[in-house]
Amino acid sequence: MAKTTPVRAGLRGKCFNCGEGSVFDGYLKLRSKCAVCGQDFGKGDTADGPAFFVMFAALILFAPFFFFLPLLDWPMWALVLGFLVLSALTLGFIMWALRPFKAVLLNLQLANRAEEAAFED
Repeated sequence: MAKTTPVRAGLRGKCFNCGEGSVFDGYLKLRSKCAVCGQDFGKGDTADGPAFFVMFAALILFAPFFFFLPLLDWPMWALVLGFLVLSALTLGFIMWALRPFKAVLLNLQLANRAEEAAFED
């Protein structure tokens, strides 16, 4: 088993522990454990983190085009076509980026043993 970083393994959708087993059982559904090394994935909970980061990245990358497109002196059919193409590109980027972002956040949580904050008495 080759050691890999949690980010590098997450970008490939693999387990941070062994770098070989997949963390996904479906498109975004996580496996309960790694099929290769047995790492328990149930301890990690990414919640809405991946969606937040992906949507923020999409906002930075695509929002300027949505604002500038209506300013162009194009015919209405070209503007509508432009909005449809831009919307499809945005949705495609979001769907493409969700899996690696989720895997990276899960791997970072598990590798660093992150858990919910608790107050000490």
